[in-house]
Amino acid sequence: MFRLVASKAPLSNIAARNAAAKTVRAPVATSLFRFYSTPADTEYDVVVIGGGPGGYPAAIKAAQQGLKVACIEKRGSLGGTCLNVGCIPSKAMLNNSHIYHETKHGLKSRGIDVGDVKLNLANMHKARVKAVTGLTRGVEFLFKKYGVDYVKGTGKFRSATEIEVAGLDGSESVLKTKNAIIATGSEPTPIPGIPFDEKRIVSSTGALELPEVPKKMVVIGAGVIGLELGSVWSRLGAEVTVVEYLDAIGAGMDPELAKTFQKLLAKQGLKFKMGTKVNSAEVVGEGVKVEVEGAKNGKTETLEADVCLVSIGRRPYTEGLGLENVGIELDNRGRVVIDSEFKTNVPNVRCIGDVTFGPMLAHKAEDEGFAVSEMLATGHGHVNYDVIPSVIYTHPEVAWVGKNEKELKDAGVKYRVGTYPFVANSRARTNDDTDGMVKVLVDAETDRMLGVHIIGPNAGEMIAEGGLALEYGASGEDVARTCHAHPTLSEAFKEACMLASSGNAINF
Repeated sequence: MFRLVASKAPLSNIAARNAAAKTVRAPVATSLFRFYSTPADTEYDVVVIGGGPGGYPAAIKAAQQGLKVACIEKRGSLGGTCLNVGCIPSKAMLNNSHIYHETKHGLKSRGIDVGDVKLNLANMHKARVKAVTGLTRGVEFLFKKYGVDYVKGTGKFRSATEIEVAGLDGSESVLKTKNAIIATGSEPTPIPGIPFDEKRIVSSTGALELPEVPKKMVVIGAGVIGLELGSVWSRLGAEVTVVEYLDAIGAGMDPELAKTFQKLLAKQGLKFKMGTKVNSAEVVGEGVKVEVEGAKNGKTETLEADVCLVSIGRRPYTEGLGLENVGIELDNRGRVVIDSEFKTNVPNVRCIGDVTFGPMLAHKAEDEGFAVSEMLATGHGHVNYDVIPSVIYTHPEVAWVGKNEKELKDAGVKYRVGTYPFVANSRARTNDDTDGMVKVLVDAETDRMLGVHIIGPNAGEMIAEGGLALEYGASGEDVARTCHAHPTLSEAFKEACMLASSGNAINF
């Protein structure tokens, strides 16, 4: 279902601004890439607080439409958690650890004999940093290209139209603006009584930067972050135990895929303690002792490890924003309360991304950044929250978009299922990478696509076709009748749609 929104008070002189957007404004030379003081007569159309995956696209999109924009970022490096200490560096580590593991264990069966394979963790970290640095510099270039004033410092509301900035260089200034966008993101949630020291008890940030491979690692939380980073260190040689309070891994995942996923990860060497809560964790000497308890039987156990990764979720980050100075409302979970137009209870202040409602996903924040800037410039914009994909970048990858079976059953929707295994797919066979399946859910009466769930090679890339099908209301038959190149992994999606639509596939 689309969320269509229209602003009741779009900015004046939009036509002129849109015309101006066809040419790139020259950036203010003194303001880019360092802190600066704004002249008293300077007023921005939009000031974005936060330069992460929601904030920087919002700033660029607004500037492309002719608005005068500044973006405040306290990290001193654009891209937010995602680019600096989240999505991007973790994918670098996931990819490189997979290559290492395959080289060490998986090449002989492919006819490739190699000598003694050694891990150079320092160089692997350098590769991670290189990926991050290249992308952060790329965003800075885009700010320069589109005339976004990049302000390095911490923003704080003085009023609804004035934002104090404490610069990273120690200076202070005030930005005047007609509109503000809060895009400050989120931070790791600690367990009460178990503080992060980022050496022995680490958040995702610390887990990305471990100087050596731990012999034993305990991961608290079997969500996306815990499973991805647990997989990284398992491949590199750590003995990894995942502790999860719930009875299934991957919150939000289709139950059938979750069971398959856990079996595949266990086959790779990860150990799981499901239905288990953590009572305490403390650093003892050169390690960590974690006391856990069965949620049902009450049996306690002490796990010993070199490193404990706490990955139980994230929480909105609003510290130091000065929201109390303008009376911006938060809910009981610390999220900024917004309406369907991203407006807070202060009409000219809007909010997007992790710091407000919805899944904490970079691509969700990005779409909201586009939409909120379109609203400010043109009076309309939208985000379709029913078609936001989720991906876990382990091996195999897991990806899904739309509804799962439990959600459809709970809603009383009649549906059909088409499940096609990768073992029957030609390209998966040639790649000797056949674990997993594609599962498609369609409406039993109309054949309209309701959900797509994939576990297998390149699932994160394949899910885009499922999202496109859902976005445009495609039926199972629509996809089944669309020619897919052979041999490709995408043929598994086509055949799953054939099964869901007609009950028959060709190769299974």
